[in-house]
Amino acid sequence: MSPDLRTRYLGLELSGPVIASASPLTGRLDDLLRLEDAGVSAVVLPSLFEEEVIAEELALSASLESTSNFTAEALDFFPDQPELELGPERHLRLLSEAKERLNIPVIASLNAVHPGSWQRYATEFVEAGADAIELNMYSMATDPTRDSTVVEAGYLEVIDAVRKAVSVPLTVKLSPYLSSTAHFAAQAVAAGVDGLVLFNRFYTPDLDLVTFGVEPTLELSTPADLRLPLRWIAVLRPQLPGTSLAATSGVHSAEDVAKALLVGADVACMTSALIKKGPAHVGTVLDGLEAWLSENLYESVTQLRGSASAAGVEDPAGFERAQYVRLLTGARRR
Repeated sequence: MSPDLRTRYLGLELSGPVIASASPLTGRLDDLLRLEDAGVSAVVLPSLFEEEVIAEELALSASLESTSNFTAEALDFFPDQPELELGPERHLRLLSEAKERLNIPVIASLNAVHPGSWQRYATEFVEAGADAIELNMYSMATDPTRDSTVVEAGYLEVIDAVRKAVSVPLTVKLSPYLSSTAHFAAQAVAAGVDGLVLFNRFYTPDLDLVTFGVEPTLELSTPADLRLPLRWIAVLRPQLPGTSLAATSGVHSAEDVAKALLVGADVACMTSALIKKGPAHVGTVLDGLEAWLSENLYESVTQLRGSASAAGVEDPAGFERAQYVRLLTGARRR
């Protein structure tokens, strides 16, 4: 009998532990259908970034203003244009279409900047059919006058406001740059989140030495990037036993998924590997996971989950500072 790959995430029953996290692939209906056929058990749609919405609205307003002095006769020369879809409408349409065509849960992702916007967009996503909401806490704390307490209190206010506005499951994609990851994770759960995604990968800019311009860069993850979420999921799993945990960044293979499950993740999120290899790669990963479970005498994902968390390994200090000391000591001896 094949191992049972079923799992639960955010209270949702999933067919397997691999979900497709937000990426260009999850922004197109055809690709979403291909991902479902390949075996992903849920999809996270691309984040709605409020700045993008505002920029589109301002650009449209400027365009309309530039033609405000045209006469009615002159406007007759322009053909009819299709109705414009600005940020929210485009995301809502994709969400509605995905819910209509897919048989797996669809999670909407949101990154807002203004008070009230988080609740408003989250409510619109729920009305369009979202099975859950992911709050994408993608921001850099660059103001030296705002200490970590103030910054993190702002995040918690957002969580509380959205939790009061919607009833669907709510998860937060955490930054790896928190002052105290474990403390904030516990506070987020107390504020009402059902799950945590560890971690958000902040894309870092480069500098053009000719123009001195700041250049955006996109570097896909490697399996080495999985080590940070593995460490923290292992630490958090025994401390937050009722909270859904998702590993993201560096999940490329069946072995990576197995590691994420071993430390206590409920699901493993894939992005870079799917961009590199296409949706069909999911099937390869799931087949490999089944084989690994069978070889290691695990009957299910549930049986495997958390076996190597900080509460399950012989040396839990290995996830903390002690391991670093051992590595340094070994390096000096060599």
